Amino acid sequence: MKIEQIYTGCLAQGAYYIESEGEVAIIDPLREVNQYIKKADHNNAKIKYIFETHFHADFVSGHVTLSKLTGAPIIYGPTAKPSFDAIVAKDGQEFKLGNLTFVALHTPGHTMESTTYLLKDAKGKNHAIFSGDTLFLGDVGRPDLAQKAADMTQEDLAGLLYDSLRNKIMPLADEVIVYPAHGAGSACGKNLSKETIGTIGEQKQTNYALRANMTKAEFIKEVTDGLQPPPQYFPLNVKMNKEGYDDIDSVIKRGTRPLSAKAFELAANETGAVVLDVRNEKDFVTGHIPRSIFIGIDGGFAPWVGALIADVKQPILLVTPEGREEETIIRLSRVGFDNTIGYLQGSFEAWKKAGFEYDTISSISAEEFKSRIDNNTEAVFDVRKVGEYQSEHVKDAHNTPLDYLNDYLSEFPKDKPFFIHCAGGYRSVIAASILKSRGIHNLIDVAGGFGAIKEVGIPVTNYVCPSKL
Repeated sequence: MKIEQIYTGCLAQGAYYIESEGEVAIIDPLREVNQYIKKADHNNAKIKYIFETHFHADFVSGHVTLSKLTGAPIIYGPTAKPSFDAIVAKDGQEFKLGNLTFVALHTPGHTMESTTYLLKDAKGKNHAIFSGDTLFLGDVGRPDLAQKAADMTQEDLAGLLYDSLRNKIMPLADEVIVYPAHGAGSACGKNLSKETIGTIGEQKQTNYALRANMTKAEFIKEVTDGLQPPPQYFPLNVKMNKEGYDDIDSVIKRGTRPLSAKAFELAANETGAVVLDVRNEKDFVTGHIPRSIFIGIDGGFAPWVGALIADVKQPILLVTPEGREEETIIRLSRVGFDNTIGYLQGSFEAWKKAGFEYDTISSISAEEFKSRIDNNTEAVFDVRKVGEYQSEHVKDAHNTPLDYLNDYLSEFPKDKPFFIHCAGGYRSVIAASILKSRGIHNLIDVAGGFGAIKEVGIPVTNYVCPSKL
């Protein structure tokens, strides 16, 4: 038996490769599926099944393409209604893989079709569960993503999730391994652990949602409390996962169209495309195409694109580090953004050499910020998440979380300078690019963010542990 977790940090997502006696199952594959095919070929094995734990909202799965290329059937749990050929398993239905057995356990609550796959070893002993978004390490899946489709409230779904956990998962032996679909950083839960592999016993001890004495009413309240609105791209990804999508090779071919600076400017004007600059934030600060949006490829790239651009059909023109054009297009496609129409050949340097106008962002060090904040009344805006801000922040700073920045545009001064910062500098430059694209140019970014601010001794509020918020 071979089990491999293939973890993608940008999405905080775990896909799984399971092999036994020359047969392979893939669980929740990423969009670029050649990696699974090559792995199976290298092992002289054949992909037999493609298991989907549910219709994913936060990324576009590779199930459709992988099935097309290998002939392996796609398997969903009960109530799933995909637009393509698939096996919709019954609760308790078994699937043989070599000398292993998968059992589909219907565990609705995150979504109605959510299914956990129980893996039994060659002796028929329960070995592991692939829990999708039903059970994470330290948390459970949010119960508000399917309420419109299922015509149910998030409280109704949370109640179903309580029953699924108590009836299907918690009765399993403590040593059964838990392989979840996500870890810390995913928007599919509230308090996910940084660990990505655990056991049932560990979760019974540490996961608030699995407390033995927890009532259903308590569970519903705790699971639904503090849920932020899901990113706008989530339902669009669900639609793609249900109905299908273009093969990634077609998306790459369409997007890897090199454009001269002049052709790039013309394409931007003619198509209304978003100019997305994915270089390092320091490079963007010192020079960028006017009204371009910065979301760096080396940060939490794909989820931020989904949250801030939102419309997966939006045409996109890219400014990338040279040689990373295809990588950027692939990572955009993971969250459904398939409409990249070209990239700036020669990157930003080509734009400058062509003599076109460019913009910069005013940026100061934390030391300079300290000297200025001590001597005037310029406003400070913290673009970190609410929980980060509540835990500790610069005294008198305003919280305008990047996720919902457009909702706060009216709060930013229009006639005098103001400061913005995040935790380390990545998110504040994203925020600065968005504000400048909206015509707000009187901002000053604090390089190094809150980490640098604390180091130079700027007064901050008393620390509050996030678990007590």
